[in-house]
Amino acid sequence: MIDVEIDALYAGRPRPVAPGRKSAIFKEPLAPPWRIEAEGLVGDDQADRRHHGGAEKALHHYPREHYAAWRASLPELGDEWRAPGFGENISTLGLTEDKVCVGDVFALGGARLQVSQGRQPCLTLNLRFGRRDMARRTQESMRCGWYYRVLETGAARPGDALRLIERPRPSWPLARLFALLYERPRAFEELAEMAALPELAQNWRDLARKRIDSRKVEDWRRRLGEAPVSS
Repeated sequence: MIDVEIDALYAGRPRPVAPGRKSAIFKEPLAPPWRIEAEGLVGDDQADRRHHGGAEKALHHYPREHYAAWRASLPELGDEWRAPGFGENISTLGLTEDKVCVGDVFALGGARLQVSQGRQPCLTLNLRFGRRDMARRTQESMRCGWYYRVLETGAARPGDALRLIERPRPSWPLARLFALLYERPRAFEELAEMAALPELAQNWRDLARKRIDSRKVEDWRRRLGEAPVSS
């Protein structure tokens, strides 16, 4: 049984991260009670609504234990390695990508949340941490975190538990999903299974289907903030 106590939720407002670019990745603890609506936490916001936020990315969860690994590999960033450094709304110990599955439903106070997709790192991480390779490092480590959709809105308070109440896809931990995307991108039979997962966000199902149809892996360089290479 998964039952993890929540001590804080985090929220932020857009602020500059580079000339002409804003992000709400810099978050702070939000005063309780926390109201969770269909598109996320009341008090939280996104600068780029095209790629962030919305019903399928209502809340972002990042495992707190990952910060120790980042501190070991990039010690020069020191105090940056603490929640909510990756712009997460939820930070816990005990829940990682190998223990959480696509479609898992969690209760949090009066709200019901469902794991909808993993996080695909983007160039905002490069800007936030001041490293041109941070998005690439995050993708290669597969320490990416995940998103929830909100099945039932409600309120939560410190001390409430994030409690697993339903697991429809036990064979689809997020670690498998990330490995399929980034380590075994041409495992087409598994991609077909991925494309058929009804609990998975439609854009991820479309990504799998596009790979199957094209027999090609998408170019990640623009998303990761890397200049395209001329052919």
